[in-house]
Amino acid sequence: MSHPLTIEPTPEAPQLTDRMRLKAIVAGSAGNLIEWYDFYVYAFTALYFSSEFFPKSDALVQVMATSGIFAVGFLMRPIGGWFFGRYADRHGRQKAMVVSVLMMGAGALLIAALPTYATIGVAAPALLLVGRMLQGFSTGGQYGTAATYLSEIAGPKRRGFWSSFQYVTLIGGQLTATLVILLLQQLLGDAGMKAWGWRIGFLIGAVAAGCIVLLRDHMHETADARDREGAEAGSLAELFRHSTRAFLIVAALTAGGSLMFYSFTTYMQKFLVLTVGMAKETATLMMTAVLIVFMIQQPLMGLLSDRIGRRNNIVAFAALGVVFTVPLFSALAVTKSPVTAFLLIAAGLTICSFYTSVSGLFKAELFPVHVRALGVGLAYGVANALFGGTAENVAFAFKQIGMEHGFYWYVTAFCVVSLVAALMLPDTRRENPLDRVATA
Repeated sequence: MSHPLTIEPTPEAPQLTDRMRLKAIVAGSAGNLIEWYDFYVYAFTALYFSSEFFPKSDALVQVMATSGIFAVGFLMRPIGGWFFGRYADRHGRQKAMVVSVLMMGAGALLIAALPTYATIGVAAPALLLVGRMLQGFSTGGQYGTAATYLSEIAGPKRRGFWSSFQYVTLIGGQLTATLVILLLQQLLGDAGMKAWGWRIGFLIGAVAAGCIVLLRDHMHETADARDREGAEAGSLAELFRHSTRAFLIVAALTAGGSLMFYSFTTYMQKFLVLTVGMAKETATLMMTAVLIVFMIQQPLMGLLSDRIGRRNNIVAFAALGVVFTVPLFSALAVTKSPVTAFLLIAAGLTICSFYTSVSGLFKAELFPVHVRALGVGLAYGVANALFGGTAENVAFAFKQIGMEHGFYWYVTAFCVVSLVAALMLPDTRRENPLDRVATA
């Protein structure tokens, strides 16, 4: 049976000075940036190495095969979310974050060193799959743990602002990956990138992941030992006994939020090349500029949530997504102007920023401390795998049958799902569960 819970002030948080808190946020955010750089460098180099790991065929088929392995990485996220969520709730957020980043680096190193299909045949895509599974497992754990940690370490003042740095660094990782690929494109050219240049991006990520060990002492633990040592800490049975509704709300909101996010980021670069007809280099430059704007928006939207509440942020995201997704994609598909394309993508990501800026925070606010990392990580991992990770493949499937506009309506439909879930969120402005901890 579940033991009774009493609510007491968190014993550890008041001991942190503002300086210590800031260092902890920077350290936790740095690990998050490295993790997501490693994950996104795959997406941004896929156009170059897809022909190296699969038999010669149509270019679109090769990209689809590489995107399929990208999606498998997402399918590992629920497992990673469960494993690292349980680990973080039982052994601490700091340890879970460090281990997950090191694991991501190991996956990046494996991919960087892989022989091609011409060298080892079918073993090449098989080992590529193993590397992606390792990275997906790691990412599933990093998201829930980082979201929980940053939400808890932020403190009650400007919690939305500080927690938004999860997506600042997530986008920062994506932006860093984009900048690295852009630099390599300029230095090596298309032929050099296809031959071996794409490997450099993965090698950089592997080295950066190893450096996270140097920052671990600044990541002050936020989960009290009494909660971590409880029999029900990190327990699936405990999670679904008391937090099933929260789990389903998080999953529904993640479905729409992740689908929208990946549609306007990782898939958008391929959309610009394959549908709009832009050169790869132009598409990379455009996505770099758009991501800078998107990253700057995160703390601003986080501050907004501190004033209007997380619930209102999420409702705004879902409602705007329902109204504007189809018009934005439809206009992008026919535009010939890079400036117009930039503005349309920026508009889509501005809508996303209402969600991304508070994505980890509103999820953490829904779960009690002893199953918080597990609840956030697992719910995110399941929905992200099913809808975020498959975004490219669904888009390509619609494109292959000559109904590309069907994908625009597909994204809109899940924005409707998110809107329904958003209306069920509590308003945490007056009483926030992150200010308290449940203990035995």
